[in-house]
Amino acid sequence: MALHSSLSFLAALVPAHRSPFLYLQKITANVQKCRPISCISGSVNSTVDPKTIRRSANYPLSAWDYDHLMHSLPTDYSEEKYTSQVTKLKEGVKKSVNDREMKWLSKLELIDTVQRLGLKHEFEKEIKNAIHSLYANASDGLLDDDIHNDLYAVSLQFRLFRQHGLDVPKDVFERFKDESGEFKASICNDVKGLLSMYEASFLGFEDEEIIDEAKWFSTTHLTELRGSIAQESLAKMVEHALDMPLHWRLTRVEASWFIPAYELQHNFNPNLLQLAKLVYNMVQAVHQKEVKDLARWWVDLGLNQMTFARDRLVEHYFWCCGMAFEPEFGSFREMGTKVICLITTIDDVYDVYGSLEELELFTDFVDRWDVTQIDKLPDPIRTIFLAMFNTTNEIGYTVIREKGFNIVPYLSKTWADLCKAYLKEAKWYHKGYKPTLEEYLNNAVVSIAAPLMLFCSYFLTTDKITIDALHYIDNLPTIMRCSSMVLRLTNDLGTSSDELARGDNLKSVQIYMNEAGVSEEVAREHVDNLVHETWKIMNAEMLSSYPFGEAFLHANPNLGRTAQFFYHYGDGHGVPGNETKQTLLPLLLHPFQ
Repeated sequence: MALHSSLSFLAALVPAHRSPFLYLQKITANVQKCRPISCISGSVNSTVDPKTIRRSANYPLSAWDYDHLMHSLPTDYSEEKYTSQVTKLKEGVKKSVNDREMKWLSKLELIDTVQRLGLKHEFEKEIKNAIHSLYANASDGLLDDDIHNDLYAVSLQFRLFRQHGLDVPKDVFERFKDESGEFKASICNDVKGLLSMYEASFLGFEDEEIIDEAKWFSTTHLTELRGSIAQESLAKMVEHALDMPLHWRLTRVEASWFIPAYELQHNFNPNLLQLAKLVYNMVQAVHQKEVKDLARWWVDLGLNQMTFARDRLVEHYFWCCGMAFEPEFGSFREMGTKVICLITTIDDVYDVYGSLEELELFTDFVDRWDVTQIDKLPDPIRTIFLAMFNTTNEIGYTVIREKGFNIVPYLSKTWADLCKAYLKEAKWYHKGYKPTLEEYLNNAVVSIAAPLMLFCSYFLTTDKITIDALHYIDNLPTIMRCSSMVLRLTNDLGTSSDELARGDNLKSVQIYMNEAGVSEEVAREHVDNLVHETWKIMNAEMLSSYPFGEAFLHANPNLGRTAQFFYHYGDGHGVPGNETKQTLLPLLLHPFQ
Protein backbone atom coordinates (compact mmCIF):
# COMPACT_ATOMS: atom_id res chain seq x y z
CA MET A 1 0.00 0.00 0.00
CA ALA A 2 1.48 3.34 -1.01
CA LEU A 3 2.28 5.51 1.99
CA HIS A 4 0.51 8.67 0.84
CA SER A 5 -2.64 6.78 -0.13
CA SER A 6 -3.22 6.01 3.54
CA LEU A 7 -2.01 9.28 5.09
CA SER A 8 -5.10 11.41 4.69
CA PHE A 9 -4.94 12.61 8.28
CA LEU A 10 -1.51 14.15 7.65
CA ALA A 11 -3.22 16.68 5.44
CA ALA A 12 -4.61 18.15 8.66
CA LEU A 13 -1.08 19.15 9.63
CA VAL A 14 -0.94 21.78 6.88
CA PRO A 15 -2.96 25.00 6.63
CA ALA A 16 -6.69 24.63 6.03
CA HIS A 17 -6.59 25.99 2.49
CA ARG A 18 -4.32 23.08 1.55
CA SER A 19 -6.25 20.47 3.49
CA PRO A 20 -9.51 18.53 3.15
CA PHE A 21 -9.74 18.52 6.91
CA LEU A 22 -10.40 21.53 9.13
CA TYR A 23 -8.38 22.58 12.11
CA LEU A 24 -9.77 21.95 15.53
CA GLN A 25 -12.30 24.53 16.71
CA LYS A 26 -10.97 28.10 16.73
CA ILE A 27 -10.59 30.19 19.82
CA THR A 28 -13.90 31.07 21.45
CA ALA A 29 -15.03 34.65 21.22
CA ASN A 30 -15.32 35.10 24.96
CA VAL A 31 -12.63 33.44 27.02
CA GLN A 32 -13.69 32.37 30.50
CA LYS A 33 -12.62 34.86 33.13
CA CYS A 34 -10.44 33.66 35.96
CA ARG A 35 -12.51 33.20 39.10
CA PRO A 36 -10.75 33.50 42.44
CA ILE A 37 -10.73 30.45 44.66
CA SER A 38 -13.23 30.58 47.49
CA CYS A 39 -13.37 28.68 50.75
CA ILE A 40 -15.88 25.86 50.92
CA SER A 41 -17.66 25.36 54.20
CA GLY A 42 -19.78 22.50 55.41
CA SER A 43 -19.35 18.78 55.06
CA VAL A 44 -18.46 17.00 51.86
CA ASN A 45 -21.57 16.08 49.92
CA SER A 46 -20.17 13.90 47.17
CA THR A 47 -22.62 12.76 44.50
CA VAL A 48 -20.29 9.93 43.52
CA ASP A 49 -21.09 6.38 44.48
CA PRO A 50 -18.55 5.31 47.16
CA LYS A 51 -18.67 1.78 45.72
CA THR A 52 -17.15 2.93 42.43
CA ILE A 53 -14.66 0.32 41.20
CA ARG A 54 -11.22 1.89 40.70
CA ARG A 55 -8.81 0.52 38.14
CA SER A 56 -5.07 0.47 38.74
CA ALA A 57 -2.30 0.78 36.16
CA ASN A 58 0.29 -0.59 38.60
CA TYR A 59 2.85 1.99 37.55
CA PRO A 60 6.37 1.48 38.91
CA LEU A 61 7.45 3.82 41.69
CA SER A 62 9.69 6.77 40.90
CA ALA A 63 13.23 5.78 40.01
CA TRP A 64 14.54 8.82 41.91
CA ASP A 65 15.21 9.44 45.61
CA TYR A 66 13.67 12.85 46.33
CA ASP A 67 15.52 13.24 49.61
CA HIS A 68 18.80 12.83 47.73
CA LEU A 69 17.66 15.29 45.04
CA MET A 70 16.72 17.89 47.66
CA HIS A 71 19.83 17.63 49.82
CA SER A 72 22.73 15.92 48.05
CA LEU A 73 23.01 17.18 44.46
CA PRO A 74 26.48 18.60 43.75
CA THR A 75 26.64 22.18 42.43
CA ASP A 76 30.39 22.76 42.16
CA TYR A 77 30.30 24.49 38.80
CA SER A 78 28.62 27.77 39.62
CA GLU A 79 28.75 30.46 36.97
CA GLU A 80 30.66 32.93 39.16
CA LYS A 81 33.53 30.51 39.73
CA TYR A 82 34.36 29.91 36.06
CA THR A 83 33.15 33.07 34.30
CA SER A 84 36.57 34.51 33.50
CA GLN A 85 37.92 31.20 32.23
CA VAL A 86 34.89 30.61 30.01
CA THR A 87 35.01 34.17 28.68
CA LYS A 88 38.63 33.75 27.62
CA LEU A 89 37.95 30.41 25.91
CA LYS A 90 34.88 31.80 24.14
CA GLU A 91 36.89 34.64 22.63
CA GLY A 92 39.11 32.11 20.86
CA VAL A 93 36.11 30.27 19.39
CA LYS A 94 34.46 33.53 18.30
CA LYS A 95 37.65 34.53 16.52
CA SER A 96 37.65 31.25 14.58
CA VAL A 97 33.96 31.39 13.65
CA ASN A 98 34.38 35.00 12.50
CA ASP A 99 37.58 34.27 10.55
CA ARG A 100 36.84 35.30 6.95
CA GLU A 101 40.03 33.66 5.72
CA MET A 102 39.06 30.20 6.94
CA LYS A 103 38.09 27.82 4.13
CA TRP A 104 34.33 27.35 3.93
CA LEU A 105 34.42 23.59 4.57
CA SER A 106 36.56 24.06 7.67
CA LYS A 107 34.13 26.76 8.82
CA LEU A 108 31.15 24.43 8.41
CA GLU A 109 32.97 21.64 10.24
CA LEU A 110 33.80 24.00 13.10
CA ILE A 111 30.16 25.13 13.37
CA ASP A 112 28.95 21.53 13.30
CA THR A 113 31.40 20.57 16.05
CA VAL A 114 30.47 23.58 18.21
CA GLN A 115 26.79 22.65 17.93
CA ARG A 116 27.30 18.97 18.70
CA LEU A 117 29.35 19.90 21.76
CA GLY A 118 26.27 21.72 23.08
CA LEU A 119 27.69 25.22 22.60
CA LYS A 120 25.35 26.68 19.97
CA HIS A 121 23.57 28.88 22.53
CA GLU A 122 26.93 30.43 23.50
CA PHE A 123 27.66 31.52 19.90
CA GLU A 124 24.18 32.10 18.51
CA LYS A 125 24.99 35.40 16.84
CA GLU A 126 28.39 34.36 15.46
CA ILE A 127 27.10 31.07 14.02
CA LYS A 128 24.06 32.73 12.45
CA ASN A 129 26.19 35.42 10.81
CA ALA A 130 28.71 32.86 9.52
CA ILE A 131 26.05 30.56 8.10
CA HIS A 132 24.18 33.40 6.38
CA SER A 133 27.43 34.76 4.96
CA LEU A 134 28.34 31.37 3.51
CA TYR A 135 24.81 30.90 2.15
CA ALA A 136 24.95 34.28 0.42
CA ASN A 137 28.01 33.08 -1.49
CA ALA A 138 26.43 29.77 -2.52
CA SER A 139 25.27 29.17 -6.06
CA ASP A 140 22.35 26.74 -6.52
CA GLY A 141 22.94 25.47 -3.02
CA LEU A 142 26.68 24.84 -3.46
CA LEU A 143 29.56 26.91 -2.13
CA ASP A 144 32.16 25.62 -4.55
CA ASP A 145 31.77 23.83 -7.89
CA ASP A 146 35.03 22.02 -7.22
CA ILE A 147 33.36 19.81 -4.60
CA HIS A 148 30.79 18.29 -6.95
CA ASN A 149 32.20 14.81 -6.23
CA ASP A 150 32.58 15.31 -2.46
CA LEU A 151 29.51 13.67 -0.96
CA TYR A 152 30.60 14.54 2.57
CA ALA A 153 30.96 18.27 1.88
CA VAL A 154 27.76 18.64 -0.16
CA SER A 155 25.74 16.79 2.47
CA LEU A 156 27.23 18.77 5.36
CA GLN A 157 26.41 22.16 3.86
CA PHE A 158 22.91 20.96 2.89
CA ARG A 159 22.22 19.87 6.48
CA LEU A 160 23.62 22.98 8.17
CA PHE A 161 21.91 25.41 5.81
CA ARG A 162 18.51 23.77 6.26
CA GLN A 163 19.08 23.40 9.98
CA HIS A 164 19.44 27.18 10.15
CA GLY A 165 16.25 27.86 8.23
CA LEU A 166 17.82 28.38 4.80
CA ASP A 167 16.25 26.68 1.79
CA VAL A 168 18.66 24.54 -0.19
CA PRO A 169 17.52 22.85 -3.41
CA LYS A 170 17.29 19.07 -3.22
CA ASP A 171 18.96 18.90 -6.62
CA VAL A 172 22.43 19.20 -5.07
CA PHE A 173 22.34 15.40 -4.73
CA GLU A 174 21.65 14.82 -8.45
CA ARG A 175 25.40 15.00 -9.15
CA PHE A 176 25.85 11.71 -7.28
CA LYS A 177 23.53 9.80 -9.63
CA ASP A 178 24.47 7.98 -12.82
CA GLU A 179 22.79 8.04 -16.24
CA SER A 180 20.20 5.47 -15.12
CA GLY A 181 19.05 7.70 -12.26
CA GLU A 182 20.59 5.56 -9.51
CA PHE A 183 23.16 6.67 -6.95
CA LYS A 184 26.65 5.88 -8.23
CA ALA A 185 28.38 2.69 -7.15
CA SER A 186 31.51 4.74 -6.45
CA ILE A 187 30.01 6.19 -3.27
CA CYS A 188 28.84 2.86 -1.79
CA ASN A 189 32.00 2.50 0.30
CA ASP A 190 32.51 6.17 1.15
CA VAL A 191 31.66 5.80 4.84
CA LYS A 192 32.25 9.44 5.77
CA GLY A 193 30.23 10.65 2.78
CA LEU A 194 27.40 8.17 3.37
CA LEU A 195 27.20 9.17 7.02
CA SER A 196 27.00 12.85 6.05
CA MET A 197 24.31 12.06 3.46
CA TYR A 198 22.37 10.00 6.00
CA GLU A 199 22.31 12.85 8.52
CA ALA A 200 21.34 15.37 5.80
CA SER A 201 18.46 13.21 4.56
CA PHE A 202 16.51 13.78 7.78
CA LEU A 203 16.22 17.48 6.86
CA GLY A 204 14.07 16.62 3.84
CA PHE A 205 10.66 18.07 2.99
CA GLU A 206 7.53 16.45 1.61
CA ASP A 207 7.69 15.22 -2.00
CA GLU A 208 11.47 15.40 -2.18
CA GLU A 209 11.92 12.02 -3.76
CA ILE A 210 15.68 12.27 -4.13
CA ILE A 211 16.07 12.99 -0.40
CA ASP A 212 13.99 9.90 0.39
CA GLU A 213 16.21 7.91 -1.96
CA ALA A 214 19.29 9.34 -0.25
CA LYS A 215 17.94 8.27 3.14
CA TRP A 216 17.26 4.72 1.95
CA PHE A 217 20.57 4.45 0.07
CA SER A 218 22.75 5.75 2.90
CA THR A 219 20.92 3.74 5.56
CA THR A 220 21.21 0.53 3.54
CA HIS A 221 24.91 0.85 2.82
CA LEU A 222 25.93 2.10 6.26
CA THR A 223 24.09 -0.87 7.77
CA GLU A 224 26.00 -3.20 5.45
CA LEU A 225 29.31 -1.54 6.32
CA ARG A 226 28.88 -1.54 10.10
CA GLY A 227 31.27 -3.96 11.73
CA SER A 228 33.87 -3.55 8.98
CA ILE A 229 34.84 0.11 9.44
CA ALA A 230 38.52 0.24 10.34
CA GLN A 231 38.60 3.69 11.91
CA GLU A 232 37.23 3.26 15.44
CA SER A 233 35.94 6.81 15.92
CA LEU A 234 34.13 6.72 12.57
CA ALA A 235 32.66 3.30 13.37
CA LYS A 236 31.24 4.70 16.62
CA MET A 237 29.77 7.69 14.78
CA VAL A 238 28.02 5.35 12.34
CA GLU A 239 26.57 3.19 15.13
CA HIS A 240 25.41 6.32 16.94
CA ALA A 241 23.76 7.73 13.83
CA LEU A 242 21.98 4.52 12.85
CA ASP A 243 20.57 4.30 16.37
CA MET A 244 19.04 7.78 15.93
CA PRO A 245 19.85 10.57 13.45
CA LEU A 246 21.41 13.77 14.73
CA HIS A 247 18.38 15.85 13.65
CA TRP A 248 16.21 13.92 16.10
CA ARG A 249 18.61 14.11 19.04
CA LEU A 250 18.40 16.44 22.02
CA THR A 251 21.20 18.98 22.37
CA ARG A 252 22.16 18.01 25.94
CA VAL A 253 21.93 14.28 25.31
CA GLU A 254 24.04 14.61 22.17
CA ALA A 255 26.62 16.77 23.98
CA SER A 256 26.99 14.20 26.77
CA TRP A 257 27.85 11.59 24.11
CA PHE A 258 29.83 13.76 21.70
CA ILE A 259 32.18 15.44 24.19
CA PRO A 260 34.04 12.20 25.04
CA ALA A 261 33.80 11.07 21.40
CA TYR A 262 35.37 14.36 20.25
CA GLU A 263 38.19 13.95 22.76
CA LEU A 264 39.18 10.69 21.02
CA GLN A 265 39.52 12.35 17.61
CA HIS A 266 43.15 12.85 16.58
CA ASN A 267 42.65 16.49 15.56
CA PHE A 268 40.47 17.76 18.41
CA ASN A 269 40.86 21.34 19.62
CA PRO A 270 41.83 21.21 23.34
CA ASN A 271 40.53 24.72 24.08
CA LEU A 272 37.18 23.99 22.43
CA LEU A 273 36.95 20.71 24.35
CA GLN A 274 37.73 22.45 27.65
CA LEU A 275 35.10 25.09 26.94
CA ALA A 276 32.51 22.41 26.10
CA LYS A 277 33.14 20.62 29.39
CA LEU A 278 32.99 23.78 31.47
CA VAL A 279 29.79 25.05 29.85
CA TYR A 280 28.21 21.60 30.11
CA ASN A 281 29.01 21.49 33.84
CA MET A 282 27.82 25.04 34.45
CA VAL A 283 24.49 24.40 32.73
CA GLN A 284 24.21 21.17 34.72
CA ALA A 285 24.68 23.15 37.96
CA VAL A 286 21.76 25.39 36.96
CA HIS A 287 19.61 22.34 36.28
CA GLN A 288 20.60 20.73 39.59
CA LYS A 289 19.41 23.74 41.56
CA GLU A 290 16.12 23.77 39.66
CA VAL A 291 15.53 20.06 40.30
CA LYS A 292 16.25 20.57 44.02
CA ASP A 293 13.57 23.25 44.26
CA LEU A 294 11.08 21.27 42.20
CA ALA A 295 11.59 18.11 44.28
CA ARG A 296 10.73 20.15 47.36
CA TRP A 297 7.61 21.53 45.70
CA TRP A 298 6.49 18.07 44.51
CA VAL A 299 6.89 16.41 47.90
CA ASP A 300 5.15 19.32 49.67
CA LEU A 301 2.29 19.18 47.16
CA GLY A 302 1.74 15.54 48.05
CA LEU A 303 0.55 14.31 44.66
CA ASN A 304 3.45 11.86 44.60
CA GLN A 305 1.38 9.91 47.14
CA MET A 306 -1.41 9.29 44.61
CA THR A 307 -0.83 5.57 44.10
CA PHE A 308 -2.85 5.34 40.88
CA ALA A 309 -0.80 8.02 39.11
CA ARG A 310 2.71 8.14 37.68
CA ASP A 311 5.26 9.83 39.95
CA ARG A 312 7.69 11.20 37.34
CA LEU A 313 8.94 14.59 38.52
CA VAL A 314 12.50 14.25 37.16
CA GLU A 315 11.29 12.88 33.84
CA HIS A 316 8.86 15.81 33.58
CA TYR A 317 11.69 18.22 34.27
CA PHE A 318 13.67 16.71 31.41
CA TRP A 319 10.72 17.15 29.06
CA CYS A 320 11.07 20.88 29.73
CA CYS A 321 14.87 20.70 29.50
CA GLY A 322 14.48 19.07 26.11
CA MET A 323 12.30 21.92 24.92
CA ALA A 324 14.53 24.71 26.29
CA PHE A 325 17.67 23.77 28.27
CA GLU A 326 19.40 27.15 28.12
CA PRO A 327 19.98 28.80 31.54
CA GLU A 328 17.90 31.88 30.71
CA PHE A 329 14.72 29.78 30.41
CA GLY A 330 14.63 28.65 34.03
CA SER A 331 11.12 30.08 34.57
CA PHE A 332 9.77 27.87 31.82
CA ARG A 333 11.47 24.76 33.20
CA GLU A 334 10.20 25.47 36.71
CA MET A 335 6.60 26.26 35.84
CA GLY A 336 6.48 23.97 32.83
CA THR A 337 7.54 21.03 35.00
CA LYS A 338 4.74 21.80 37.44
CA VAL A 339 2.25 21.84 34.57
CA ILE A 340 3.49 18.53 33.15
CA CYS A 341 3.33 16.89 36.59
CA LEU A 342 -0.33 17.93 36.73
CA ILE A 343 -0.96 16.85 33.13
CA THR A 344 0.29 13.33 33.86
CA THR A 345 -1.68 13.05 37.11
CA ILE A 346 -4.89 14.29 35.46
CA ASP A 347 -4.28 11.98 32.50
CA ASP A 348 -4.17 9.06 34.91
CA VAL A 349 -7.43 10.22 36.51
CA TYR A 350 -9.11 10.01 33.10
CA ASP A 351 -7.36 6.84 31.96
CA VAL A 352 -7.43 4.81 35.15
CA TYR A 353 -9.00 6.20 38.30
CA GLY A 354 -12.14 8.20 37.60
CA SER A 355 -15.61 6.95 36.75
CA LEU A 356 -17.27 8.44 33.67
CA GLU A 357 -19.60 10.51 35.91
CA GLU A 358 -16.65 11.92 37.85
CA LEU A 359 -14.77 12.73 34.66
CA GLU A 360 -17.75 14.61 33.24
CA LEU A 361 -17.99 16.64 36.47
CA PHE A 362 -14.26 17.31 36.48
CA THR A 363 -14.31 18.45 32.84
CA ASP A 364 -17.27 20.75 33.50
CA PHE A 365 -15.53 22.38 36.49
CA VAL A 366 -12.36 22.94 34.44
CA ASP A 367 -14.36 24.33 31.53
CA ARG A 368 -16.11 26.81 33.86
CA TRP A 369 -12.89 27.32 35.88
CA ASP A 370 -14.97 27.04 39.01
CA VAL A 371 -14.13 25.43 42.36
CA THR A 372 -17.39 26.11 44.16
CA GLN A 373 -18.89 22.67 43.62
CA ILE A 374 -15.84 20.41 43.61
CA ASP A 375 -17.01 18.70 46.82
CA LYS A 376 -19.07 16.58 44.44
CA LEU A 377 -15.80 14.88 43.51
CA PRO A 378 -14.03 12.24 45.63
CA ASP A 379 -11.17 13.55 47.73
CA PRO A 380 -8.21 12.49 45.48
CA ILE A 381 -9.74 14.03 42.35
CA ARG A 382 -10.77 17.17 44.26
CA THR A 383 -7.22 17.53 45.57
CA ILE A 384 -5.83 17.24 42.05
CA PHE A 385 -8.29 19.84 40.76
CA LEU A 386 -7.24 22.32 43.43
CA ALA A 387 -3.57 21.67 42.71
CA MET A 388 -4.18 22.44 39.03
CA PHE A 389 -6.28 25.52 39.84
CA ASN A 390 -3.83 26.98 42.34
CA THR A 391 -0.72 26.21 40.28
CA THR A 392 -2.27 27.82 37.21
CA ASN A 393 -3.12 30.96 39.20
CA GLU A 394 0.39 30.98 40.67
CA ILE A 395 1.83 30.91 37.16
CA GLY A 396 -0.60 33.63 36.14
CA TYR A 397 0.52 35.81 39.04
CA THR A 398 4.18 35.37 38.07
CA VAL A 399 3.51 36.30 34.44
CA ILE A 400 1.44 39.37 35.40
CA ARG A 401 4.19 40.50 37.77
CA GLU A 402 7.02 39.98 35.27
CA LYS A 403 5.36 40.71 31.93
CA GLY A 404 2.19 42.62 32.75
CA PHE A 405 -0.11 40.18 30.96
CA ASN A 406 -2.98 38.12 32.43
CA ILE A 407 -2.39 34.70 30.94
CA VAL A 408 -4.86 32.80 33.18
CA PRO A 409 -7.93 33.04 30.90
CA TYR A 410 -5.90 31.58 28.02
CA LEU A 411 -4.21 28.97 30.17
CA SER A 412 -7.49 27.84 31.74
CA LYS A 413 -9.05 27.48 28.28
CA THR A 414 -6.13 25.32 27.18
CA TRP A 415 -6.64 23.13 30.25
CA ALA A 416 -10.32 22.83 29.32
CA ASP A 417 -9.46 21.83 25.74
CA LEU A 418 -7.16 19.13 27.09
CA CYS A 419 -9.73 17.75 29.54
CA LYS A 420 -12.41 17.67 26.83
CA ALA A 421 -10.06 15.62 24.65
CA TYR A 422 -9.36 13.29 27.61
CA LEU A 423 -13.11 12.95 28.21
CA LYS A 424 -13.74 11.99 24.59
CA GLU A 425 -11.20 9.17 24.88
CA ALA A 426 -12.70 8.07 28.20
CA LYS A 427 -16.15 7.87 26.58
CA TRP A 428 -14.67 5.79 23.77
CA TYR A 429 -13.29 3.38 26.33
CA HIS A 430 -16.40 3.14 28.53
CA LYS A 431 -18.69 2.69 25.52
CA GLY A 432 -16.40 0.25 23.72
CA TYR A 433 -16.19 2.56 20.69
CA LYS A 434 -13.35 2.06 18.20
CA PRO A 435 -12.44 5.32 16.43
CA THR A 436 -10.93 5.48 12.96
CA LEU A 437 -7.25 6.37 12.72
CA GLU A 438 -8.13 9.82 11.42
CA GLU A 439 -10.67 10.36 14.22
CA TYR A 440 -8.21 9.13 16.83
CA LEU A 441 -5.34 11.33 15.63
CA ASN A 442 -7.45 14.46 15.26
CA ASN A 443 -8.32 14.18 18.95
CA ALA A 444 -4.87 12.94 19.93
CA VAL A 445 -3.03 16.09 18.83
CA VAL A 446 -4.79 17.75 21.78
CA SER A 447 -5.03 14.83 24.24
CA ILE A 448 -1.28 14.22 24.06
CA ALA A 449 -1.02 17.60 25.87
CA ALA A 450 1.59 19.05 23.51
CA PRO A 451 -0.50 22.21 22.84
CA LEU A 452 -0.58 22.97 26.58
CA MET A 453 3.15 22.33 26.98
CA LEU A 454 3.98 24.44 23.94
CA PHE A 455 1.63 27.21 25.04
CA CYS A 456 3.51 27.40 28.35
CA SER A 457 6.79 27.57 26.46
CA TYR A 458 5.48 30.58 24.52
CA PHE A 459 4.44 32.86 27.35
CA LEU A 460 7.30 31.77 29.64
CA THR A 461 10.11 32.28 27.09
CA THR A 462 8.92 35.24 25.02
CA ASP A 463 9.85 38.78 25.97
CA LYS A 464 6.58 40.34 24.84
CA ILE A 465 3.28 38.41 24.84
CA THR A 466 0.88 39.52 22.09
CA ILE A 467 -2.81 38.83 21.45
CA ASP A 468 -2.06 37.97 17.81
CA ALA A 469 0.44 35.30 18.80
CA LEU A 470 -1.93 33.86 21.43
CA HIS A 471 -4.75 33.54 18.89
CA TYR A 472 -2.37 32.05 16.35
CA ILE A 473 -1.17 29.47 18.85
CA ASP A 474 -4.71 28.66 19.97
CA ASN A 475 -5.57 27.71 16.38
CA LEU A 476 -2.85 25.05 16.49
CA PRO A 477 -0.69 26.11 13.53
CA THR A 478 1.01 23.44 11.47
CA ILE A 479 4.26 23.58 13.41
CA MET A 480 2.42 22.77 16.66
CA ARG A 481 0.31 20.04 15.09
CA CYS A 482 3.46 18.37 13.74
CA SER A 483 5.13 18.49 17.14
CA SER A 484 2.00 17.04 18.75
CA MET A 485 1.78 14.30 16.12
CA VAL A 486 5.41 13.21 16.59
CA LEU A 487 4.79 13.03 20.35
CA ARG A 488 1.56 11.04 19.91
CA LEU A 489 2.95 8.56 17.37
CA THR A 490 6.24 7.90 19.15
CA ASN A 491 4.30 7.51 22.40
CA ASP A 492 2.06 4.93 20.73
CA LEU A 493 5.04 3.02 19.36
CA GLY A 494 6.71 2.96 22.76
CA THR A 495 3.76 2.45 25.10
CA SER A 496 0.74 0.94 23.35
CA SER A 497 1.35 -2.64 24.52
CA ASP A 498 1.65 -1.56 28.15
CA GLU A 499 -1.41 0.66 27.92
CA LEU A 500 -3.54 -2.05 26.33
CA ALA A 501 -2.47 -4.48 29.05
CA ARG A 502 -3.96 -2.19 31.70
CA GLY A 503 -7.22 -1.73 29.80
CA ASP A 504 -6.64 1.52 27.90
CA ASN A 505 -8.07 2.59 24.54
CA LEU A 506 -6.65 1.21 21.32
CA LYS A 507 -3.73 3.27 20.01
CA SER A 508 -2.67 4.09 16.46
CA VAL A 509 -0.86 0.77 15.94
CA GLN A 510 -3.88 -1.34 16.88
CA ILE A 511 -6.33 0.95 15.09
CA TYR A 512 -4.35 0.63 11.86
CA MET A 513 -4.13 -3.13 12.31
CA ASN A 514 -7.93 -3.28 12.46
CA GLU A 515 -8.52 -0.82 9.62
CA ALA A 516 -6.01 -2.27 7.17
CA GLY A 517 -6.17 -5.89 8.31
CA VAL A 518 -2.38 -6.11 8.76
CA SER A 519 -0.02 -7.58 11.32
CA GLU A 520 1.38 -5.61 14.25
CA GLU A 521 4.79 -5.52 12.57
CA VAL A 522 3.33 -3.95 9.41
CA ALA A 523 1.25 -1.51 11.48
CA ARG A 524 4.30 -0.43 13.47
CA GLU A 525 6.22 0.15 10.27
CA HIS A 526 3.32 2.25 8.99
CA VAL A 527 3.18 4.38 12.14
CA ASP A 528 6.95 4.79 12.03
CA ASN A 529 6.59 6.04 8.44
CA LEU A 530 4.04 8.56 9.68
CA VAL A 531 6.66 9.86 12.10
CA HIS A 532 9.09 10.39 9.22
CA GLU A 533 6.42 12.09 7.10
CA THR A 534 5.44 14.40 9.95
CA TRP A 535 9.06 15.43 10.48
CA LYS A 536 9.26 16.41 6.79
CA ILE A 537 6.31 18.77 7.21
CA MET A 538 7.81 20.21 10.38
CA ASN A 539 11.18 20.70 8.63
CA ALA A 540 9.50 22.82 5.96
CA GLU A 541 7.51 24.76 8.55
CA MET A 542 10.71 25.80 10.29
CA LEU A 543 11.37 27.98 7.22
CA SER A 544 8.00 29.77 7.52
CA SER A 545 7.22 33.10 9.17
CA TYR A 546 5.40 33.14 12.50
CA PRO A 547 4.25 35.89 14.89
CA PHE A 548 6.51 34.67 17.68
CA GLY A 549 10.21 34.42 18.48
CA GLU A 550 12.79 31.70 17.92
CA ALA A 551 12.57 30.27 21.45
CA PHE A 552 8.98 29.13 20.89
CA LEU A 553 9.64 28.14 17.28
CA HIS A 554 12.47 25.81 18.29
CA ALA A 555 10.49 24.42 21.23
CA ASN A 556 8.27 22.64 18.69
CA PRO A 557 10.87 20.34 17.06
CA ASN A 558 12.58 20.09 20.45
CA LEU A 559 9.40 18.60 21.90
CA GLY A 560 9.45 16.09 19.05
CA ARG A 561 13.09 15.29 19.85
CA THR A 562 12.25 14.83 23.53
CA ALA A 563 9.51 12.38 22.53
CA GLN A 564 11.98 10.49 20.33
CA PHE A 565 14.31 10.25 23.32
CA PHE A 566 11.75 9.05 25.87
CA TYR A 567 10.08 6.46 23.63
CA HIS A 568 13.03 5.24 21.56
CA TYR A 569 13.59 2.16 23.71
CA GLY A 570 10.01 1.71 24.93
CA ASP A 571 8.07 3.72 27.48
CA GLY A 572 10.82 5.76 29.10
CA HIS A 573 8.22 8.03 30.69
CA GLY A 574 5.59 5.74 32.17
CA VAL A 575 8.06 2.92 32.86
CA PRO A 576 11.42 4.69 33.30
CA GLY A 577 13.68 1.65 33.15
CA ASN A 578 17.43 1.35 33.04
CA GLU A 579 17.88 2.73 29.50
CA THR A 580 16.19 6.05 30.27
CA LYS A 581 17.62 6.55 33.74
CA GLN A 582 21.14 5.61 32.61
CA THR A 583 20.93 8.46 30.10
CA LEU A 584 19.36 10.99 32.47
CA LEU A 585 21.75 10.27 35.36
CA PRO A 586 24.86 11.79 33.75
CA LEU A 587 22.82 14.74 32.49
CA LEU A 588 21.89 15.61 36.06
CA LEU A 589 24.57 14.12 38.30
CA HIS A 590 27.85 13.57 36.48
CA PRO A 591 29.94 16.60 35.47
CA PHE A 592 32.86 16.21 33.08
CA GLN A 593 36.28 16.24 34.73
